[in-house]
Amino acid sequence: MADTSSYKLPPGFLFGFATAAYQIEGSPTAVGRTPSIWDTFTHPDPKSGIKHTKDGLSGDIATDSFNRYKEDIALLKSYGANAYRFSLSWSRIIDFSKGPDANGRDPPNEAGIKYYRTFIEELVKAGITPAITLYHWDLPQALHDRYGGWLDKRIIDDYLHYAKTAFNAYGDLVKHWITMNEPWCVTAIGYGYARFAPGRSSDREKSPEGNSSIEPWRVGHNIILSHAYAVQYFRQKVKPAHGGTIGITLDSLYFQPYDDKPENVAAAQRAFDTRLGWWADPIFKGHYPASLKATLGERLPNFTKEEIGIVKGSSDFFGLNTYTTNLVQDGGTDELSGKVKSGFIGPDGKQLGTQASVDWLQSYAPGFRKLLNYLSKTYSMPIYITENGFAAKSDLTNPIPEVTHDPDRVEYYRTYTEAMLQAIHEDGVEVKSYFAWSLLDNFEWADGYTTRFGVTYVDYKTQKRYPKDSAWFLKKWFEDHQTEA
Repeated sequence: MADTSSYKLPPGFLFGFATAAYQIEGSPTAVGRTPSIWDTFTHPDPKSGIKHTKDGLSGDIATDSFNRYKEDIALLKSYGANAYRFSLSWSRIIDFSKGPDANGRDPPNEAGIKYYRTFIEELVKAGITPAITLYHWDLPQALHDRYGGWLDKRIIDDYLHYAKTAFNAYGDLVKHWITMNEPWCVTAIGYGYARFAPGRSSDREKSPEGNSSIEPWRVGHNIILSHAYAVQYFRQKVKPAHGGTIGITLDSLYFQPYDDKPENVAAAQRAFDTRLGWWADPIFKGHYPASLKATLGERLPNFTKEEIGIVKGSSDFFGLNTYTTNLVQDGGTDELSGKVKSGFIGPDGKQLGTQASVDWLQSYAPGFRKLLNYLSKTYSMPIYITENGFAAKSDLTNPIPEVTHDPDRVEYYRTYTEAMLQAIHEDGVEVKSYFAWSLLDNFEWADGYTTRFGVTYVDYKTQKRYPKDSAWFLKKWFEDHQTEA
C-alpha cells in the first residue's frame, strides 16, 4: 500500500465535484429553454414502443437541480469543495423559439442567462470556484433540425455565437472554462453506435466490417474547429479583460497491452490514437495521428492551413475524464475503437480489479497513474482531472440508509487519489485539479436512472439527498493533503 500521507497538493489546486446540465437540472421548459437532442432522444414516438434508455425515462426531472441549486451548493460546501464543474444548457442560454435573425443568429435568452448568473453568484458567495463546461452533449434540437447540427460546418458559427454569449455574460466571475466534454462519446456513441443522442448509425450499418463510414469523422472535425474558434475569441476578447483559462476535456481509459507482443503494444497505441489522439493530436501537435490517417484515408477530413493555425495550441491545459483501464489486443474490427480487442482479464486469467455495477468499469489505480504519465510525456501540458468516479454495486442493492455506506467507491477514491499523488510527487506530472464524478446520483444518459455514480444518494421519488461515505472520505482527503495558505 502506497504511503502518500505526507504528500501535499500543489498550491491553488481545484478540488470538487462535477455534474452536467441535462443530467441534473430537470425543468426542461423553464426560463425559455427549448429542447435539446437529448430531450428528443429520450421522448421517442410512443407508438413505436422504442426506448432509448434502459428504464425508458428522461431528464425531465432528473435531480430537480434547476430548483434545488441552493441545496446542491450547500452540499458542495459541506463536502469541503473549493470548486464545482458544471455545464450550461445551450438551449437555455440561446433563444431558439423565434428562429434566427437577419444575421442568421438566434438571440440570447435573457431569462436563461440571468438564471445561471444568479447561480454562479451564489457559488462565488459560498467560496466555491465555478468551472463551466459549455458543451456537455445537449445540442439544441433546433440546430439539428435546421442543418444537421454537428454534421454541418454551419455549427461552428452557431457554437461560437453561444460561446461568446456565455463568455460575455459570465467572464467577470468565471475563470475556468471547458469548451467540450468528451467529444469521442459525442461522435462515436451518438453518430456511430447510435446509443446516445441523436442516435445515428445509418452510415455505419451500410459499411463493411463495422467501419464507421464518414459521419463520425465529419462530426469530430467540426467539434475540433468549434472548440478552436471559441478559444481564439476567448483569448482575444475575454482574457485581456477578465483573465482566465480555457481548454477541452477528453476522455480516455489507460490502454495497457495485453502482453509484450509487438502487435499488442501497437494495438494499445492505436487505441490511444483513436480515443484520445483523434482530438489531442490536432489540438496539441497540429495534425491527426498517423494511424488514424492510415486507417481512414480520404474519409478523415483535412484542416486548411488557416484552420490548423487556429486549432494547434488551442487549449491551455489537458482536461481529462477517466475511469478505468483496459487490456488491449490486436485483432478488432471497430474503427471507432482503433480496431482492437479489449477487456479486463489478463493472460493469468485474473481480472484487473473490483467490478462496478456497470460492465465497462473496473477499479485499477496503477492504470490511472500510467495514464497521467502517458499524457504528461506525450502532450507536455498541465492536466486538469475533470471527472473520475465509480458506480458501486451497493448503490443498487442496499436500502436507505444503508445505501450511504459505499466501501467499493471509497476504496476506488482512496487508491486513485493515492495514484494521482504518486504521479505528482514521484513522477513529476503537473496535475491542477480533481473533480469527482459525481456530486449527485443523476440521469446517467442511456442507462437512465439505473446507474448511480454520485457521492450523494438521491431518492428520485422525493429528491431527498443522502451523503454517502465517499463524500466524507474525499472531504477528509482534501483537508489532509491541501497546501496551507
